[in-house]
Amino acid sequence: MSNYFQRRVASFGYAFTGIFSFVKSEPHARIHAVATVVVIAAGCWFHVSKQDWLWLIWAMSIVWITEMMNTVIEKMMDHLSPAIHPTVKFIKDVAAGAVLVAAFAAAITGAVIFWPFIFR
Repeated sequence: MSNYFQRRVASFGYAFTGIFSFVKSEPHARIHAVATVVVIAAGCWFHVSKQDWLWLIWAMSIVWITEMMNTVIEKMMDHLSPAIHPTVKFIKDVAAGAVLVAAFAAAITGAVIFWPFIFR
């Protein structure tokens, strides 16, 4: 096995370690995990279309990505500036706001997809 290939395989290991560490250490990640399981179960239960699955996967992915990036930004800011600073507060608040926007968009996506199944 080439050295290049070994490094690529190892990089996947690092990525999965990061995901598992994120879920283990962050309460919001566990909330997103539960929500993800609920959405997948509902999609299976209601037999949503392939197109709807794509929208659901996109929405869930955006929430996970923004929450992970928010966590990284918060940890970096806490490390770089342990003292309270207005600029750090602004950075952390904007990052948290990005998660909120993603979560609202995902909730609206879910409502549009599941509404006809629930209220017919």
